[in-house]
Amino acid sequence: MESTVARVLADGGELAGTDLNGADLREELGSPVKQGERRFTGCDLRGADLRGADLVGAVFTGCRVDGARLGRAVLDNAVFTGGGAPDADFTEAECADTRFGDIDLAGTRWDRALLAQTAFVGCRLSGADFRGSRGVGLSFAGCNLMLARMPRLGLRGQELAGLRMDEADLGGADLRDTTWSRSALRGANLRGADLRGADLRGADLGEVVLGEAGWMRGATVSAAQAQMLLAAMGVVVAAD
Repeated sequence: MESTVARVLADGGELAGTDLNGADLREELGSPVKQGERRFTGCDLRGADLRGADLVGAVFTGCRVDGARLGRAVLDNAVFTGGGAPDADFTEAECADTRFGDIDLAGTRWDRALLAQTAFVGCRLSGADFRGSRGVGLSFAGCNLMLARMPRLGLRGQELAGLRMDEADLGGADLRDTTWSRSALRGANLRGADLRGADLRGADLGEVVLGEAGWMRGATVSAAQAQMLLAAMGVVVAAD
């Protein structure tokens, strides 16, 4: 690794267009910067080893982080914008107040990661695995979460807008008092989820299997959605 790159990684500053594909960066990123933050712009970090890295406040713009190892990395207040990190491993990472915007995070793993006040906006999260993650204040907006695994996730009281959650696993999730708009839940697993006080009128529920519709108890649905449920029971609703 060039001495200039190593110095910026260790002391802070910006790297632009740097090829760090497959690099082991644990030593260079193992300590906090003395001042400022680390900034990566258009860098190639595919397959890089960032386990345990101190990336507090780091800024990643348009970077490729595909398959990178970020286990136990400290990413508090970091910002990821654009680029992609499909299949990256965030196991046990600390992501308090971290922001992910317009980035491909498909197939990422978040087991035991701290996601406190973490925000995902406009992200591709299809197949992402959030099982075992912890923290309060996690939020999603305008994201593709198809096939994501999110059992027992807590999103209570949130406005859930523009979410595609077809066939996602939301079993046992806390969705009380949520308000859904421009979102899809077709084929999602909601067994054991708590939707008391939730407003589902803005969600596409697809075809709800009556024997599995208990999760809707306490939620508000539209007249059209109610008619669909009645139709599934063989009840014909006639106009007055």
